[in-house]
Amino acid sequence: MMCDARLFAPQTEALSRARAVQVGCLAGHDSIRDIAAAVLAAAPGKFALAGLSLGAIVAMEVIRKAPDRVTRLALMACDPLSDTPDMAGAREQLMARAKAGRLEDVLRDFLPSACLAPGPGRAALQDRFVAMGQGAGADQFVAQSRALQRRPDQQGTLRRVRVPTLVMGGAHDRMCPPRRHEFMAELIPDASLTILPEAGHLLTLEDPTGSLQALTAWLNA
Repeated sequence: MMCDARLFAPQTEALSRARAVQVGCLAGHDSIRDIAAAVLAAAPGKFALAGLSLGAIVAMEVIRKAPDRVTRLALMACDPLSDTPDMAGAREQLMARAKAGRLEDVLRDFLPSACLAPGPGRAALQDRFVAMGQGAGADQFVAQSRALQRRPDQQGTLRRVRVPTLVMGGAHDRMCPPRRHEFMAELIPDASLTILPEAGHLLTLEDPTGSLQALTAWLNA
C-alpha cells in the first residue's frame, strides 16, 4: 500500500538479469477486484506472481480470477482475511486525516516503526515508505484504504491454489505476524514457508538478500 517499484528494487535488479520482470500498478481503483483486473490486463498470458502486503492481497484475487494464467505464487507480509469492523473504522479515521492534509502523519501511523525490524536503519526505512506514500498522494491512500475495507476473505481461494507457492513474512512484522503466515501456508496445498528473522513488514527492503534468495529458490524449484 502506497508503495511503488522501489519496494522491489533490489529483487528487480537481480532477477531481471535472467528474467523478464514487470511491476504491477495498484493505483487508480478503490476495489481489490478492479485492481486485480487491471493487473491482469497488463500482464503477459502466463506469469509467476509475487506480491507484498496490499500487492499480495491483489495477487490472491488475481489467482482467484485467472488461476490458469498464474504459474507460481508468492505471498509476502499479508493477510487473507477481510477487514473486521474495528479495522474498517480505524481506516475511516486515517482517510479523514489524509484528506485533511495530514498524509505524512497518517503514513507514519499506518506503518509505525514497530512493524519493522529493530536496528539503526529502521527510522530511515520508515522515511522511505513515507516518501513513496507522499509521492502517491492522499487520493491514492483513500482509494487503497477503501479497497482494503471491502476486500473479500480469500481463505477459500488459498485452499484451491494448485501452483508452487511461497509464503514469506518478517519475524518482526506486527501488522502481519508470523503466525498469520503459518496459517496461510497450512491452507495452501503446495506451499513453502519462509520467515525472515531480521525483517518486518517491508521485508524486501529490510532483508533484500534473504528475500531474494527465497524468491530465487521459489522461481527455480
